Amino acid sequence: MKTRVKWVEDVCFMGEADSGHAVIMDGSPEIGGRNLGPRPMEMLLMGTGGCTSVDVIMILKKSRQDVTACEVAIEADRADDHPKVFTKIHMHFTVTGRNLKPEIVDRAIKLSAEKYCSASIILGKTAVMTHDFEIVAV
Repeated sequence: MKTRVKWVEDVCFMGEADSGHAVIMDGSPEIGGRNLGPRPMEMLLMGTGGCTSVDVIMILKKSRQDVTACEVAIEADRADDHPKVFTKIHMHFTVTGRNLKPEIVDRAIKLSAEKYCSASIILGKTAVMTHDFEIVAV
């Protein structure tokens, strides 16, 4: 896996993935940015949410659960001093579907957090990771 990050201006950067996709990251106006994109640390959380959501959906589908939507809301705290690592991360999953079994949803989230999601496991080295979920029936 390879990526490149190019400086655009001030504290604005363009990240390019080997897959051909690109994203703009920018800082807040307080540090000289123009607020043109998410902050790099926000990208880290979004990437983690995407990583764990892929796992959860795949596990639920393999478990023959009729899942129609999955959303994860992530809240994180960071250290006050440098390096300002994440110290606490909470993920709240909202899983929508027909006749979803709570024990299977719970198992999918735990398997992702403990075994499959590389991003979650890496962040778990500095942060206390917690998860919960709700099921929305359709």
